[in-house]
Amino acid sequence: MATLITHEWLAKAGGSENVFEQMGRAFPYADQYCLWNEDPDRFPATRDTWIGRTPLRKSKPMALPFLRSALRSIPVEDYATVVASSHAFGHYNAYRAVQNGARGFSYVHSPARYVWAPEHDVRGQSRAVRSLAPAMRWLDKRTTSDRVEYAANSEFVRRRIHDAWGVDSRVIYPPVAVEEITAALAEPLDEGDAAVAATLPSDYVLGASRLIGYKRVDQVIEVADALGRPVVIAGDGPEKSALEHLADKLGVHAVFVGRVSDRLLYELYRRAALFVFLPIEDFGIMPLEAIAAGVPVLVNSVGGAWEGVGQTGAGWAVDTSDMSSVVAGARQALRVKSAAGPAAVSQFSNSSFRAALTGWIHNA
Repeated sequence: MATLITHEWLAKAGGSENVFEQMGRAFPYADQYCLWNEDPDRFPATRDTWIGRTPLRKSKPMALPFLRSALRSIPVEDYATVVASSHAFGHYNAYRAVQNGARGFSYVHSPARYVWAPEHDVRGQSRAVRSLAPAMRWLDKRTTSDRVEYAANSEFVRRRIHDAWGVDSRVIYPPVAVEEITAALAEPLDEGDAAVAATLPSDYVLGASRLIGYKRVDQVIEVADALGRPVVIAGDGPEKSALEHLADKLGVHAVFVGRVSDRLLYELYRRAALFVFLPIEDFGIMPLEAIAAGVPVLVNSVGGAWEGVGQTGAGWAVDTSDMSSVVAGARQALRVKSAAGPAAVSQFSNSSFRAALTGWIHNA
């Protein structure tokens, strides 16, 4: 019986893209569709919808009114099983499947955060989205069904799904590239990455994310200052100048390395004394990557990051509203370095995710 795997838009990097890739590996004979595909080299077999052949693909806000129409153009009626990866409204395809008498599954990264949890998504705080949110919530909830099998990427998201849609779901944690990190760290850096690595200080605090406000990279710098350690920041974004100014004001030795390759990121993890990751996230893959590379982590006690880290014994969770607690937690995290390593996160590996995913779908 034919199987279809769907996604919303496929970007060049992201946790949901990693999930979609592993879905394809779990079901190698399934067809694949997305709204539009920004990484055809990585996803050459994934077909896109009409929206991918228009300028709308370059602007998600402009594309938003047309997403439902584009999702309807995906031929779910040709399949006995539809598995929809959803971080906004892609779960609609699973709903359409059960309406046609097929089996529908949706792996939910989150109900659209800017609609259902605007306090965690700056996009939901704009006047336009706030005015449209009641109608969007009404329509979004209408396209759920108790005949669809839902999986959440964390207990934090499972609760949001229940509160938003009134449906139950199981938790299947998203994949972490544990095997790939271990293998990559056994290989030498290429010349460009080695040149960057040569500039790094020793025993540094590491932060890595987009440099935007809600990622709380400023607190990474403040932790480094309190610990008397240098800080290395990987990533780019509109807050970079402000963060450089903060480091200069505090007198912290800060190295901003910009966007980095996966291999260099793994090296940054390995050489760090501590990885600090304090946003409120639905799950939080990067802290588990850091633990796989052998470094302890500090995460926010609110959100999904602690769900994974707490199972490893290689990190600490803190209340980010109290900087003294954050610093105390950082000192505690430094004491559990010996717990970090690939074995600590093996339950979150790509292969573990594929096994959980196929078990869920085959046994439903």
